[in-house]
Amino acid sequence: MNIRIVENGPVRLATETFGDPAHPALLLIMGANASMLEWPEAFCEALATHGRFVIRFDHRDTGQSSQFPAGDPGYTVDDMATDIIAILDAYGCADADMVGMSLGGYIAQMVAERHPDRVRTLTLIASEPLGWDGADLPPISEAFLAHFGGLASLDMADRAAVGAFLLEIARLCAGSAFSFARDDISARIARDLGRRDGFETLFNHATLEVVSDWAGAYARITLPTLVIHGTEDPILPFAKGMALAGGIPGARLEPLEGVGHELPGPLLEPIAALIADHVGARSRPRP
Repeated sequence: MNIRIVENGPVRLATETFGDPAHPALLLIMGANASMLEWPEAFCEALATHGRFVIRFDHRDTGQSSQFPAGDPGYTVDDMATDIIAILDAYGCADADMVGMSLGGYIAQMVAERHPDRVRTLTLIASEPLGWDGADLPPISEAFLAHFGGLASLDMADRAAVGAFLLEIARLCAGSAFSFARDDISARIARDLGRRDGFETLFNHATLEVVSDWAGAYARITLPTLVIHGTEDPILPFAKGMALAGGIPGARLEPLEGVGHELPGPLLEPIAALIADHVGARSRPRP
């Protein structure tokens, strides 16, 4: 990996790029507790072949980016949104197509609300509306909550135990459309754990708060938006994707039948093609 460190004040963010820097930028924003490796290289390369300069990065407390005190990181989700602007500035990008998954989609909406001039298009995968103010939406699955409840007794110094815990999270997130890719996911987890300096801060994002008043923010977004959501998502159920697409003016919903809270290998190319089609009509060279 050819890692470039971007600084946002005292925060150091590990980034990696794919494709021609002269092409329009596309920034990938992953979800909570997840490093850039959750965006598979094949997916990044596919987007690059569609004429985008692709940037992926490690959030705070993931991968090779800055780590903060375990259980009390001292930053908010709002702060993570400022990291996006720092990355764009570091690469000299006036704006970018933004693709966010899960919490990454939430963060992308924050950037679109606060800095609409820095965002060309939004693609929101397995996410939810920022500042939802409608009827109650379905909760996270009980099975996932039960597993995550075991975090308190997990030995964070035991790499094998941590890896097994993460593998079970991935299994619980998977839908029925495809066989669970245990070997591939295990290899990715092992690679990810090998990039970290200890595991104590691995789940710091579970403690984060949103501090600004974002009420109704999703409905104020006027950017071209594509919502991609699995119909069997156990973390952010499909109804949240429907609410997101229904609440953003002009947004288009692309359901993934039988897919959970995941990017299944067989769908990497089709999802990349969906995104390329969404952003392609708005291509322009970087200034």
